[in-house]
Amino acid sequence: MTDQISSSSTNHERRVKANSGWAILALNLLMYIGAPALFIATGISKVPLFAVLGVVILLAAILVSCGFFTLQPNTAAVLILFGSYKGTVRDSGFFWTNPFMKKLKVSLRSRNLNGDKLKVNDKRGNPIEIAAVVVWRVRDTAEAVFDVDEYEHYVSVQSESAVRHLASGYAYDDAEAEEMTLRASADSVAEALKVELQERLGKAGVEVEEARLSHLAYAPEIAQAMLRRQQAEAVIAARTKIVQGAVGMVELALSELETKGVVDLDPERRAAMVSNLLVVLCGESEVNPVVNTGTLYS
Repeated sequence: MTDQISSSSTNHERRVKANSGWAILALNLLMYIGAPALFIATGISKVPLFAVLGVVILLAAILVSCGFFTLQPNTAAVLILFGSYKGTVRDSGFFWTNPFMKKLKVSLRSRNLNGDKLKVNDKRGNPIEIAAVVVWRVRDTAEAVFDVDEYEHYVSVQSESAVRHLASGYAYDDAEAEEMTLRASADSVAEALKVELQERLGKAGVEVEEARLSHLAYAPEIAQAMLRRQQAEAVIAARTKIVQGAVGMVELALSELETKGVVDLDPERRAAMVSNLLVVLCGESEVNPVVNTGTLYS
């Protein structure tokens, strides 16, 4: 005989309207007033039936009082009667329902989850520290209450898992051409994180409104080495820019001299002039000029 394992069914929210509590509150107050009146009447008339009726009315008043509940804006109540889901009330106000109905209140407001700093390895295996802020809200109260155990804890655990998975799929920085990185492609990474979180949290009836990285840094053990590498890359990039500009200026100077016929340079003097100009333009310190009082070729 083969055992058949059935998957747990997914619950879906059913919205219902609850009865207004004000009319029943007036009736309930009359019951609380009537019960003592019957007790007093029993003492006057010596009729036991009044006492029995007073006890019944008092117990009924207490039972009716258990059916009142209030809901603030952006708050829902999940109604459960003897283990059976009867619907969800989303309207705000003062209501009354079956006293035996269990009412689980669920906040529908947007919530912030400020994740802890996680130490993970990026795509290239470098240890980094990363954290994210997730803005979420309950979309389907039935799924949140019945399909997962403690949906708030579920959101926290799945968010941490999604951030770890995201970090392993991107390099921190220093990427190849057109490759997205955690540091340089913040918007794209945030959108990818939001999509993955929605896939994970959708089964809990949760809607992810926004997800962004709140902290991103190299792990302390490699932070100094990576800082030196970044500084070296910045120096190389600056030097490259300076050399490109110097070559353009030398080319422009020689072209202007030849065009206007200021001086006629042979290849050797032309090379010397180019060398001197590059030294002047690319040097870090100020250049001290030397005045030549002889001829150009002396």
